Amino acid sequence: MNKRYLSIDIFRGATITFMLIVNTPGTWDHVFSPLRHAEWHGCTPTDLVFPAFLFIIGVSMWFSFEKYGRQLSPELLIKILKRTALLVLLGLLLAKFPFFWKNFETWRFPGVLVRLGSCYGIASFLVILLPQRILVGVFAVILLGYWAELYFFNPAAPFELETNLVRYLDLMIFGENHIWHGKGIAFDPEGFLSTFPAVCTVIFGWWSGQILQKNSLQKMESVRRLLQFGVILGAVGLVWDLVFPINKYLWTSSYVLYSGGISMVFLAAAVWVLDVKNWERGTRFFQIIGANPLFAFILSGLLTKTMLSVSWLDASKASGKTNVYGWVYENIFAKIDGGAFGSFLFSLVFMLLVWMVCWILYRREIFIKI
Repeated sequence: MNKRYLSIDIFRGATITFMLIVNTPGTWDHVFSPLRHAEWHGCTPTDLVFPAFLFIIGVSMWFSFEKYGRQLSPELLIKILKRTALLVLLGLLLAKFPFFWKNFETWRFPGVLVRLGSCYGIASFLVILLPQRILVGVFAVILLGYWAELYFFNPAAPFELETNLVRYLDLMIFGENHIWHGKGIAFDPEGFLSTFPAVCTVIFGWWSGQILQKNSLQKMESVRRLLQFGVILGAVGLVWDLVFPINKYLWTSSYVLYSGGISMVFLAAAVWVLDVKNWERGTRFFQIIGANPLFAFILSGLLTKTMLSVSWLDASKASGKTNVYGWVYENIFAKIDGGAFGSFLFSLVFMLLVWMVCWILYRREIFIKI
């Protein structure tokens, strides 16, 4: 795969690099606006990161399933089930880290890795078991059905934070204490119902991988096809936004089309630069972290939670204590700049720390498959 399309590895590496940067600012009080998520409806560059990662998983699936003939077999079934279970388990454990033995009553069940595993598993069975025409139909039914479900659940305010069907079902399934509270109330952006349109983002990647392989000897044709579909689908997403707002938290159908279209355009650009023009200078950085992307994400989560959990009393703080994460930011990066630049510099250094670990693994040809 890598010999045919270096762009896939670089796309994956660039995505995980940006993900690490946006996830670890020195302080959320000072963040450059492009590195913030939209407050609710809308889409910033940061809102394109997660769907881009799901998209490239779909692209990689097309190539990795090739040795199984893209047909369900006992070997492929075991591979899908093992990877799905591993991702979900790692997500649940990361949510509990480092205090595995307490706070079970507030253990968050949904999460990024749980969604990655769920989407990978569901999408794998759909793309393997369904003929192409039926897969297109299922894709459309999921997106249109999701729109209808949200709208008819509460026509007066179907897409608002407090009153949407996604939140209602998550409260029923997981309970208030086991989902995210980042918006001030119990609502999870990686909840149950919104997982299904996210599966469509993986399918987008699967179809893009199909385009790449079909035109592997004429890569410029891959660029044209990806651009064509990407622009059209992105435009459809923008039009749909007029009645079904683009919203990452709800993973709305318009968001699927818009973000998927943009991912296809970015992949087309990467293919043109790296595989058509062969401009590879400066790409090794992304290739290194892209060789172990899920490991890099998990490592960043472990480091962040460790730094936040190691705390001590500090009378100068309103909370009465501080932690390693805050101390490092305040005593090093905030002294350089107390605003968004210092906060960004912290995230950049943090990302480079994770990259260095990936570089050591890369040099030793250690590739951790998750």
